[in-house]
Amino acid sequence: MKLLRTIALDPSDTFVFDVAAEPGEWAVSGAFRFWDCDGAKLEGKARAAFRGGFLGVQSWGWSTLAQIVPATADDYHGLVDLLARQLVDRFGAPDMTAAKTAAEEEVAFAQSLCSHPISSLIAVHRTSSDGEVRESFRRLQLREGQGHSKAFSFIEMEDDVEPDGDLRLADLGREPTVR
Repeated sequence: MKLLRTIALDPSDTFVFDVAAEPGEWAVSGAFRFWDCDGAKLEGKARAAFRGGFLGVQSWGWSTLAQIVPATADDYHGLVDLLARQLVDRFGAPDMTAAKTAAEEEVAFAQSLCSHPISSLIAVHRTSSDGEVRESFRRLQLREGQGHSKAFSFIEMEDDVEPDGDLRLADLGREPTVR
């Protein structure tokens, strides 16, 4: 089994997002945090989280990247339980039964992003159109023999879902350019 954990290659998340996730937290997409917002109208750090953040489940903070890691059944159940508690405490879910169902769905979606090898890094890009949030995910390729120690040692991006071909990490918090 594989799941996602937040990763910080540099301190940028601490100034890009209102609350940065702690490195190594369990992570989910977190798009549900924006269910009642018009993503096109968000500004500043909220916009950065909407456009390119994974949700750290423990801190309820954001991470630009998530890493695919091995996980056990206990890890899976612990993540579902933690997310369900957070949905009740922070998001107003009516009870733990409803929250657990929603958490299981969110964790299952995160697992679906883990089809790549362990240690792969994943980036998300969200857009909003006509009240719908659309997400695309990219796996970032490292240079041959390169570890995750340097934030900008990547040389290629592979499109995984809904490829649009122009995602750049440096642009995740900026206004889109019109072409």
